[in-house]
Parts: sequence; C-alpha cells; structure tokens
Amino acid sequence: MRYLFFVISVFCLTWMNSHTAQAQSFVNRRANYFETFVEVNEPIDSLLIHKSKREMIAFHTGKKVKRYIISLGMTPEGKKEVEGDMKTPEGLYTIFTRDSLSAYHKNLGISYPNAADSLHALDLQKSPGGDIKIHGFPNDHAKYQEKEFLNTDWTLGCISVSDFEIDELFRWVIPNCPILILP
Repeated sequence: MRYLFFVISVFCLTWMNSHTAQAQSFVNRRANYFETFVEVNEPIDSLLIHKSKREMIAFHTGKKVKRYIISLGMTPEGKKEVEGDMKTPEGLYTIFTRDSLSAYHKNLGISYPNAADSLHALDLQKSPGGDIKIHGFPNDHAKYQEKEFLNTDWTLGCISVSDFEIDELFRWVIPNCPILILP
C-alpha cells in the first residue's frame, strides 16, 4: 500500500513540476544551499530525485520532510545504461544497504541494476554496472574542496550530498525505502 501511495504522490508532484516555470540555474540553486539545513526528526520512508533540478526530496507518510541539493554522475543527462558511462540511473529502486566504512563519508546503496536495467545492458552486450550509492564527500578530501563538490556533478554515477546530510539520511532513511529517480 505504501508503494501505491508513493507512486501516486510522485505522479502528482511530477505533473505539477512539469507545469511550472524552468528551475533556476545549477549555480543559483547552489547559492540557496543552506536553506536545506532543516533538522529531520522522523523516519524517511520514500525519496524522490529530480536529476534535472539536482534535488532530492525526502518524505514521511507522503509529507515532504526535506529537500536536498545533490550532485550526480559526470555525464548527468540520460539514464544509466552500462558500466562506466558516468550516468546516474533513472527509475524506481530501493535503498537496500548502508555502509559507514567506505571511500566516502557514509553511503546508502541503491538497488541498481533492476531486471529491466540488466536486460537492456545484456541487449547491448555490456555490463549494466552497479555499486550506485547516495554518499557524502570522499574521505580524503580537503575542507576547501567542499564548495567544488557542491557545485559540480563529480561522481561516477552516484548521488552525492554533504557529509552532514548523509549522516542525517543514514540515520533516518528506513530499510528498503523506495527511491524514484526522474530525469
């Protein structure tokens, strides 16, 4: 039932967003980055990503909890098709793992590839890739690099947020949380 409610909510949000004015430029959205530092204090049971807006919206029982500014793969347009294409996937997935011991501050694993992704890559006679995460900054980054990470698409296909935000997501995202990634 939760998935049905989530899909209907996402459809309504997508329809409304497709009929609004164009979003601000990538840099201007980043200028408003600190508006997203609202404390979350309830479980996050679904996530919606708009790649073109570089935003992720967290929900609790259909109510918007918080908006996050995100960075994507270095080739942000289009759906991930094969390993190494540097694109972020599009479609419905789940958060199925969490890891605090990785090359990045912390991460939440996204269930890419799904069956359709795997079949598409098989048709292309390639590997679909995998290991797609929502993660923070690299562990070995210098403090002065954080602004650069926040202002560019720099991952190999993952979704990146600040270390502060991945700590929050790591704490509040429920197991098997659905995540819908839209173009």
